[in-house]
Amino acid sequence: MPTEAATATTMAELMTKLFESGMVYALMGAAVAVVLAGIGSCLGIRMPAQASAGAMSEDPSNFGKYLILVALPGTQGIYGFVAAFLVINKLQLLNPAAAKTIADSITTAQGLQIFFACLPIAVAGLISAIYQGRVCTAGVELTAKQPTESGKALVLGVFVEFYAVLGLIITIFLLTGIQV
Repeated sequence: MPTEAATATTMAELMTKLFESGMVYALMGAAVAVVLAGIGSCLGIRMPAQASAGAMSEDPSNFGKYLILVALPGTQGIYGFVAAFLVINKLQLLNPAAAKTIADSITTAQGLQIFFACLPIAVAGLISAIYQGRVCTAGVELTAKQPTESGKALVLGVFVEFYAVLGLIITIFLLTGIQV
């Protein structure tokens, strides 16, 4: 039966091997992309959802127009998920045999490259979703007063979306360029 000291040594060796392999950095990149873009989407959706609920308390007939404005900041969370999926695919984590080979061969530098490649969508997703939520909240207020102008409100929200899309595209380009 292993002693407590032997178990601690084994755990320390395992952690050292994990960090030296670079796999932990790559997985942290995927996690950061999902978490930050997801937080941005949650915060961004909250604002127009609250404004929509208030507007619908007086006139529920514009629900469909509000729904689009509420959903728009949620796309950044999807972009973060796409980035994480690309990392999982690059590391072949869905194929255990291939994943073990990659885990044993991925360097710290490669892991850090993957981590930093995930940052554009993580940061752009976080910030753009929050600001898109503000723009969409103003769009809900516009639609509540002038329902025929809801298309203009949507276009204004899409302008902010553009920067999240750019973040995702840069993440895709960076991930594509990393050899594992």
